[in-house]
Amino acid sequence: MDVEKIISELSFKAVRSSGAGGQNVNKVSSKVVLTFDLNSSQALSEDEKLLLQKNIAARLTTENILILNCDEDRSQLKNKDIVVKRFLELIKKGLYVPKVRKATKIPKSVIKKRIKDKKNVSEIKQSRKKPNLD
Repeated sequence: MDVEKIISELSFKAVRSSGAGGQNVNKVSSKVVLTFDLNSSQALSEDEKLLLQKNIAARLTTENILILNCDEDRSQLKNKDIVVKRFLELIKKGLYVPKVRKATKIPKSVIKKRIKDKKNVSEIKQSRKKPNLD
């Protein structure tokens, strides 16, 4: 995954932010909308694309386009930086492949100790019984 190449494939759009903010909110486009087309990406291999389609399927549109918004700050530039960081974090988590768990074998010494302990407990319980006087 080449970060610079992926960032170059992103498209940004500035939109007027909603909510409170007085007169400033009506005339300044500070909200940033990031769009990334997963299918036409040249920075990702086919395997990475399939992995992302599976792992972040809930975040993708039907055309496999990822859309992220940010309107946290009043500055368009800061919002752009925030949304790019979110995008890279999402891609990094989407490409993560967990290690395959290998089942460990129980050592022979542990098995022998368990059987020895069982025999010991059995002998203790046998010695508690009343003797047979027949």
